[in-house]
Parts: sequence; structure tokens; C-alpha cells
Amino acid sequence: MISERLYKLDSSRRFYENIVAPMIHDEFGAYEERIAVGVAGEGSDCFGYDDFVSRDHDFGTGVCLWLTDEDYSLIGKSLDCEYEKIVSQQEGNNLTRRLSERRGVMTIHGFYSSILSFNANTRDMIITEEDWNTLDHNCLATAVNGIVFRDDLGSFTAFRKLLLDYYPDKIWKIRIVNALHKFSAALQVNYARCMTRGDVVAARLCHMQGLESAMELFFLMKREYPPYYKWTYRRLTELDVKGTFSRLIKELSEAGCDVSLWEGKKYRPDILNMNDRVVFLTEQIAGCIVHMLRQYDLTQEMDPYLERYVDEILSTIKQ
Repeated sequence: MISERLYKLDSSRRFYENIVAPMIHDEFGAYEERIAVGVAGEGSDCFGYDDFVSRDHDFGTGVCLWLTDEDYSLIGKSLDCEYEKIVSQQEGNNLTRRLSERRGVMTIHGFYSSILSFNANTRDMIITEEDWNTLDHNCLATAVNGIVFRDDLGSFTAFRKLLLDYYPDKIWKIRIVNALHKFSAALQVNYARCMTRGDVVAARLCHMQGLESAMELFFLMKREYPPYYKWTYRRLTELDVKGTFSRLIKELSEAGCDVSLWEGKKYRPDILNMNDRVVFLTEQIAGCIVHMLRQYDLTQEMDPYLERYVDEILSTIKQ
């Protein structure tokens, strides 16, 4: 799957190897081994998800050239000028202003800081616990997507590796706990409460929150950051080799809130209305999540009620 996803980045690789690399060699030979080049960051093309639908905006061929702050102060403007010159000469390369801002010459620090929305310490390669707590899954996925064509200096890929090594154990477990609670509260408790009241709007909100947290838990178990929400399910299907979890997620997303199945019923937390497809699929998905928790030795239990694992996992966190 990885090679298939990266296949769509081939045009950018050819642009780099045939045009950008020779320019760097001829005009900035002394810095050739200090300039990191690749395609990463915002945009469906960086995830390998560019298609004819997405090409109605932010489409074109280009690469990122990453410099240290020191090198940027010395050659940043002149390198950018030469890069923009060769981009403008590419036939049919109708880069929008927005995509042009995502490509071209930039600092390593600026790239990561902009995407992650915090002052990234790319010099010392440090991310504090406080920073990890505030980082967004989707932004992290955006920071490590795409492909790096060259980085002799290693500064760009060193911080990339720090992110790819995933959350520290404490942060990982806290995020798992939060997602377990969200899923359980939304789909294993509040959905039924809302349906017995006949409040379909609130029930649908529970439905969507549970769906979102279920996918988040899957990515946490796979130790990979989920991309932007419109690509999350697509990436999930790529990671889900057996296809069981992704099939259940799709079925849950398509299930309706049928009020007729709740007529005359009172809310009973100890009795599940398995006639409701949402409830049935919720328990199926919960069972899959418990199986994954067991695989990571986060529990030895098999109860599908996910809230019960919150305190158990919290108790294993080392302060």
C-alpha cells in the first residue's frame, strides 16, 4: 500500500531529479549537501491521495527545499529566486498561490512550527510533555507525510523521526483513555438514552462522536497518526489488513437512527437494544477494540464496555 500511495508523488520526484537537483548543483554547489528536498506537509498530494476530484484546487508540481536557519539567512532568498524561476518555466504547471506557499524554500524550524502550531525545537530535537499533550493527531500526520528525496545533513529527517517514533508511553495511554471514554459515553450510554427520549438529533451526534473515537482508537493501536478527517477512513482501510474493523466502521456510518425500534422502551443501562443496528455494531466494534487492548497488554479482560478500562490503563501510567 505504501508504494501505491507514494506512486502519485513520482512527478515531483522527476521534477526534483531532472530540474531542481541540477539547478542546486550548478548554482549552490557549496550547499548541495546541506539542502534537504522532498514533498511533505499540507495537501492531498503529500498523502498520495491526489486524484482528479482534488485537482480542482491546489494542484501542480513542486517540491519543498528545507534549510537550517543559518543557511536560510545566507542563501534563502537567492535559492528561492532560482527555484521560482524554474517553476515558472514548467509548461502547464499552474500552481495556485496557496500551493506555492506550501512548496519552495523554507526553514526546517518554520516548516514544523507552522504545521504543528508550536515553536518546534528542531535544533535540540526535543518535544516536551506539555507540547505532546497539545499536539493534534491530524497535524502530526501532516508533519510526517510525503517523502524526503535528499537530506545529507539529516536535520530535517531527525525531527521527522522524533515524530514518527510516536507518542511517549504516558501520552499514548492518556489519549487511549480519552478515546475509550468518548466512545463509551457517546455510543454505549448516551445513544440509548437519547433514542429512548426520541431525540434523534442528539442520538446522531452521539453516533458521529462514537464513530470518530473508534477510528482514533484504531490509529492509536496501530501507532500511526490519522490524517485530516476526510482521509481518515481511507487510511484506516489501508492499515486494516484483514478489513474487519474498517467494514464495521463503514456499516456503522451507514446505520440510521430508527426511532420505531425504541417505541415503548425505557432506558436500561443493563439491557442493550440489539435490534438497533447502531447498538449492535457498537458492541462489535467495542469487541475489536478490546482485542487490540489485549494485544498491547493494556488489559487481560474481555468486557466490551470500554469505560471499565479507563482506570485500569490510568493506573499503569508512570508519573
